[in-house]
Amino acid sequence: MQTNAIKETNFNFPGQTSYYKGKVREVYTVNNDLLVMIVSDRISAFDVVLPKAIPYKGQVLNQIAAKFLKATEDIVPNWVIDVPDPSVTIGKMCEPFKVEMVIRGYLSGHAWREYKSGKRVLCGVTMPEGMKENDKFPEPIITPTTKEAVGHDEDITGEEILSKGIVSEADYLKLEDYTRRIFQRGTEIAAEKGLILVDTKYEFGKVGDEIYLIDEIHTPDSSRYFYSEGYQARQDAGESQKQLSKEFVRQWLIENGFQGKEGQVIPEMSDDFINQVSERYIELYEYITGDKFEKSDVSDVLKRVEENINAALTELV
Repeated sequence: MQTNAIKETNFNFPGQTSYYKGKVREVYTVNNDLLVMIVSDRISAFDVVLPKAIPYKGQVLNQIAAKFLKATEDIVPNWVIDVPDPSVTIGKMCEPFKVEMVIRGYLSGHAWREYKSGKRVLCGVTMPEGMKENDKFPEPIITPTTKEAVGHDEDITGEEILSKGIVSEADYLKLEDYTRRIFQRGTEIAAEKGLILVDTKYEFGKVGDEIYLIDEIHTPDSSRYFYSEGYQARQDAGESQKQLSKEFVRQWLIENGFQGKEGQVIPEMSDDFINQVSERYIELYEYITGDKFEKSDVSDVLKRVEENINAALTELV
């Protein structure tokens, strides 16, 4: 069993001005204008970080995001300057918009739970009557959420975003336009790989007057994918869809009595289970990108990451 995964980092880079540790990502700010984002191998579910890291998971997410950011840069510029290590991206420090742009092509996940409870309007968008779970919407719908520093993000309508002054009208119209166009591109790329891009979220920021696409896009942590083959047959038969996402980790936790609720204990993650999750992430990578996954050298993973970042910063700063 290979245990040399990136559980956490504790670096100190020249010119470092701040450090932020999220559930999965660790972000170092350098000279207040560069962000060094390390995608750790931590895994979260039900808003809880699980106790053991998954080898190569960070590399999978970072390299999928890098590929899709590159594939959409003709639509909207993005924050990336350099990918100096398989698990690291360095980019422009942007002022993030305090909304996440969620776009849904299909009635799944949160949208389905709302629909099933009887609601027909989500984030100000009306959903047609008579739909079943995982049916395709006539047109993709944008269902934004707030971006909270603490606690859960909340659904919000485009009108509320404008009336509360969270985003200016001119910028918000651009965000919606970019969101639709990036989702269309992602849908086309997925279709070539025999996949359906079901729903996803995008985050944007600004430097001066320019809007940039930030964070990650089209990864299995930020998006839901179905397999195209058999999709319609499963819908017609009322069966659940075959998913390409980290849903299998949530299912394992549920089966073992954990849903992040008070008093529940995270089940023991055996080496065998950790290996299985690692292999599933690698399989996701190969399916989504169409590329063979090349395992990075993890004999001393923290030393590798630190050296690659320092070498890149020497060039950039």
